[in-house]
Amino acid sequence: MDEVGRGCLFGPVVAAAVMLDPDRPIRGLRDSKIIIDPEERERLARQIKARCVCWAVGGSDAFEIDQINIYQASRVAMRRAVEALAVQPDYLLIDAIKVDLPIEQLPLIDGDARCRAIAAASIVAKVHRDAILKRWDEVFPQYNLASNKGYSTPDHRRALRKHGPTLLHRFSFWPVRLNCAEMHWTGYITDPPAQGELFDAENVEALVISAAGASV
Repeated sequence: MDEVGRGCLFGPVVAAAVMLDPDRPIRGLRDSKIIIDPEERERLARQIKARCVCWAVGGSDAFEIDQINIYQASRVAMRRAVEALAVQPDYLLIDAIKVDLPIEQLPLIDGDARCRAIAAASIVAKVHRDAILKRWDEVFPQYNLASNKGYSTPDHRRALRKHGPTLLHRFSFWPVRLNCAEMHWTGYITDPPAQGELFDAENVEALVISAAGASV
């Protein structure tokens, strides 16, 4: 399993679970982040889906992310991907973290670079999320989502300053709150953490989250 979109300011975090078939190997599997050509990623995603035993995707939207924080939302998305598999696995290989499932599992640091199955999941998740952002770009063209995929790029931040956030932006992320005319999100009881802290697995579970996070 792997996920994409943890560092984005807009939209869902998406996870994929892929069960590879050892009798149908796939050449070129590697971490989706180092595949620069989108057409190559899409080709590999089609090949993975055609040759694997089964695959599935799961997600967690911006409202849920704002309620439970991005780390926990990533774990939820991964759990949903596994639960959606046509064949339930008896062992999980995951990039860096564990999920709340009664299945033996091994979190691997840099797993998408060390494990072909995790690399396959990374590619499927990336292609799936990119397709989602292309559709949202048609609704919100001013944010250039088809290009920046919702990440905190200079053009995305300029659009936030000019237009403010949409309801699908993550208000628990400070670049979104910074450009919001009204305070829509007040989920953290303590002072809001720096954005980088949200991705630190050792710190994130200590954050105190209020159910007010989705009150937009």
